[in-house]
This record gives sequence, C-alpha cells and structure tokens, in this order.
Amino acid sequence: MADLFGGLDAEAYDRSYGDRVLLGRILHYFQPVRGQMLAVAGYALLGALMNLAVPIAIAGAVGGLAGSRTTGMAGLVVAAILLSGIASWALNLGRQWLIARAVADVVLQLRLDVVQSVLARDLSFFDEYPSGKIVSRVTSDTQDFSTVVTLTLDLLSQILLVLLLGGVLLAINAELALLTLLIGPPIIGIAIAFRILARKMSQRSQRALARVNAAIQESITGMMVAKGFRQEGSMYGEFRQVNDQRYRVNFREGLVYNNIFPVFVTITGLGTAIVVYFGGLRDLDHSISAGVWALFVQSIGVFWIPLISIASFWSQFQLGLSASERVFALIDAEPRVKQTDALPVERIAGRIEFRDLDFHYTEQEQVLRGFNLTIAAGETVALVGHTGAGKSTLGKLVARFYEFQGGELLIDGRDIRTFELAAYRRHLGVVPQVPFLFSGTVEENIRYARPDASAAEVQAAAAGVGGGDWLSALPNGLETPVGELGRGLSLGQRQLVALARLLLQGPSVVILDEATASVDPLTEAQIQEGLDEVLHHRTAIVIAHRLSTIRSVDRIIVLDHGSIVEEGSHEELLRRGGPYGRLYNTYFRHQSPDYQPGGGFVPVGVAG
Repeated sequence: MADLFGGLDAEAYDRSYGDRVLLGRILHYFQPVRGQMLAVAGYALLGALMNLAVPIAIAGAVGGLAGSRTTGMAGLVVAAILLSGIASWALNLGRQWLIARAVADVVLQLRLDVVQSVLARDLSFFDEYPSGKIVSRVTSDTQDFSTVVTLTLDLLSQILLVLLLGGVLLAINAELALLTLLIGPPIIGIAIAFRILARKMSQRSQRALARVNAAIQESITGMMVAKGFRQEGSMYGEFRQVNDQRYRVNFREGLVYNNIFPVFVTITGLGTAIVVYFGGLRDLDHSISAGVWALFVQSIGVFWIPLISIASFWSQFQLGLSASERVFALIDAEPRVKQTDALPVERIAGRIEFRDLDFHYTEQEQVLRGFNLTIAAGETVALVGHTGAGKSTLGKLVARFYEFQGGELLIDGRDIRTFELAAYRRHLGVVPQVPFLFSGTVEENIRYARPDASAAEVQAAAAGVGGGDWLSALPNGLETPVGELGRGLSLGQRQLVALARLLLQGPSVVILDEATASVDPLTEAQIQEGLDEVLHHRTAIVIAHRLSTIRSVDRIIVLDHGSIVEEGSHEELLRRGGPYGRLYNTYFRHQSPDYQPGGGFVPVGVAG
C-alpha cells in the first residue's frame, strides 16, 4: 500500500476545504451567469413537469382499463406521452445549451484566475514544485471542475422531478408515499459515508495524473541529454513506473466506485418490492384504485433514477470536488515574497545596499548571514567564488525573486520591500547563463522587453550588440524563427538576442549570469562588445565565469560560503595572492592569451 501511494502526498501549499466552503467558492464563480442559471432552473422545472406527466398518464390509463373505460383511452395516453416527450426533449435541449454556455464562461474565468495566480507566484515556488504538476492543475483539474458543475446542474433537474412527484404522491396516498420515500434515507446515508473515501481516492488519482504529466514534461525537456547518454530505456522505465502507479490507483478507485452502485440498486429494488407488495394489498381491499397503485409503481422508477445517477456519477462528482480543492489551493497559495508597500518607482539610479542581510533557501541551508555590501550607482561588480558561495543568490535577491529572512536590502536608500514590484522590475534587466527565447522570430523576442517598441528601435537594439554583424548569419535576419525554446539558434546567437532584448528594455540595473560562459571566441567577442554597450552607465552585478568579463569590471567581489573574503580590481587582487589569486589560477588563468601550459606565466601587471 505504501508503494502504491508513494509520492502522492499533498504539496506543501495544499489545503483541505469543507464541502460548504468549496460549494461557496464554486457558486461565487456563477454570480456573473446567475441570469442563465435562473433560466436553467425554469427549463428544469418545466422539464420535470413534462416528465411527471408520463407516469400520471399511464396511471390514468390503468385506472381506465380497470373501470372498463377503454374507448379512446389508448389514443389519448399515447398522444399525452408523445407530446410530453417532445416537450421534454425541447426543454432539455434548451437547458443543456444554457448549461454548456454558463459552464464554459465559468471555466474560462477560473482558468484565467489560476494562470494569474501562477504568474504571481515567486520564483522559489517553481524551484520547489515540478512545472508538470502545476500545468496539471491549470488544465486537467479545471476541466474536472467543469464536469462536476455540469453533473450537479443535471442532477438538480432530476431532484426537482423527485420533489414534484413526492408532493403528488403525498397528496394521493400518504402511506404509500412514505413507503416510496423510505429508500431515500439509506441511500443518502451511504452516500455521505462514502464521500470521505471517494474524495481521498479522487485526490490520489489526480496526484498520480500530475506525476505522469510531470514525468512526460521532464522527459521531453531532457530528451537531448537522454539521447546523448543513451538513456532512453532508463527514461522509459521511470515513466513506466509512474504510469503503472497511475493505473493501479485508478484500478482501486474504480473498485471503490463500482462497489457502491450494486448497493444502491439493491436498496432501490427492495423499495420497489415494498411498494408493489403493499400497494397490491391496498388495491385488493379497494383502499386505493388500480390507477393509483400503477402511479406509485411507475413513480418508484422515476424516484430512484436521480439516486442511481448520483451513484453512477459519484466518482466524477468527487473527482470534480477534489479538483476544485486543488485549483483553489493553487490560487490561495501564500506568496513568500511579501511587499510591505506598493510605492511607485519612476526611476532608479542603481545604488544597492545589503545591510546585515540573512537568507536561506531552507532551514538547513543558510546561504547568507549578516551580509553587507554596497554597490554604487553605475558601478559594475563581478561576483566570483566556488559553487555555492552565494553569487546567484545575490542576483535573485536584488531581482526580488526570493524573500530574505533578516536585515535590509536597499535600492537608492529605499527598502526594496516597499516598491510596487512590477514597476521596480521595469528598471531591472536579467540575463541568465542559458537565455530563454519564446517561439517566434528574433524580432518578436527582442520586442518582448517593450511590446510597443517600433521596428526601428528593435533594429537599433540588435545593431547595438556586436555592431549587428551577427544578424548577417541569420537566414532571414530579424525575421528568422527561433524555434521552440530558441533551439533554432546557437547558444551564442541566443545570448546575442537576449542582450539585444535587454538593450531595448534600457534598465537601470543589470544582473548578468555570465553570458560568454559557453560560446566560441568569435561569439564571445561579439557578446563582449554587446556587454560594453549594455553595462555602460548602468549598475551591474555580473556572476563571472570568464576572464574577459572580470578584467573589465570596476570591482571584483570574492565570495566564500556567503561571506566576502576579498574585493578589489583584477590586478590588485592578483598582487595580493589571496583567495582570488587561487581562484584565478584554478579557473581563469588558462583563458588568458598569455597563458603557457606547464608554468612560467606571470599575469600582466603583476610583479614576478
């Protein structure tokens, strides 16, 4: 059992909602379409009346036959049934059309709200939770939500029929009506008891589906690596495991739901037998007429159809409720990055101050403790250090992608937590080591920074990176399609597009995760020219991997386990022969044109 449900635990942001809360949230989404819902209720009421006419007509026919009044009776009954059937069909068609339209409008708004909430999540949220599972909530769970709403509205029309029929039966014969209604409480009691188990099984089924979606997305994203290491078989094996888990969870879910159906059928069968038996006795002693008895026998079938429908659709109903729970949990997830105010940001000079700042990703992973650093406006600093030293963390904190736990982070002397985030980030440019490009053309990806930019401005931004020479290598220049994730371009070309995009944005602060780390010397030279233009008169934090970048910065900050161990210019730090000198000899020395394998190299400007 543990293996079957392994990995299907709730996410940290999941929460349990009571049925009343869930239904209240669902009804809230139907407020804008309440007019359509009233029309649905009207159609449902008229349809219930038409359906009620059938057993009444049949009962009348049986009563007529018992009284030997057969003249014209058969024709009237057939006509009544035919007319009521046509009217019921027309009313049902109108009702279903209204339901489909209302549900489509509600699901559209729900998905917009979910996507809006996802876009508002912090970057740490996407680091912690697989994107495939998030996508599953946005797509599959919202679709299951629409299913439960449609089923509920369908069942409401049948419940109306039960209420109307119950009223008629009570008016005709209270004793037999109560016998007919006896099947209701046992079915309702079993359904309520079954609800908890059904909800739990539905949640596990959806989590299993989310794991399948996550595995598929990861497999497709990592296909190049898998083929490069010939691990397609291993990838298939991992997917087979999660897919098999999904199958076994669904199998158990099916067993649970399918076992409830025979129980309901047995109860309704007993109810029918009771009404037939006692109604027959009353007919024999002439307490009721044959027509009344026939009406009650016919009504049993009409009465238990909604109850059987609940049993038949119970799995989907619970699936919809648990899907709603998962969707609302995603919408309600608490942000970790919390602003204390939303002050406008008209311009930024770019002075950055870390004051006694503490930060950790987890309680066990303390990255910065009492960290202090001041970067002057317009200054370019390079962050160097071993992996895990905290270089990327500083950039993410300035970009406000993560929340720090103590101390202060000031921009131009103002607490970064008081800014309106969207306004602040308009003045901030970030270029990752592996840039992300959207499907479309090179021009569209450059324009992404400023959708309102003119064609001339886009062309100028592209020409400002490496003199624009790189455009001649593209088949169609700026109109060249970049492909999915930019795979139609080389890594160097993607970096050039990313720098042009940044240049078009014109930010005051630039965070650069070394753009020349994995490119050839020619592209590196083009990118370096672009960097000189991008970093000119801007505050820049460069996570450095290349000697060419380090030499051109104003100041080098050497980090070790979240602390500054050394800072200064390239030449100054080399003269000291401290931590930077050791880093230089380990990581950067071989990138110098003066480097000679085997030793004997003395860096320029450094005394021998």
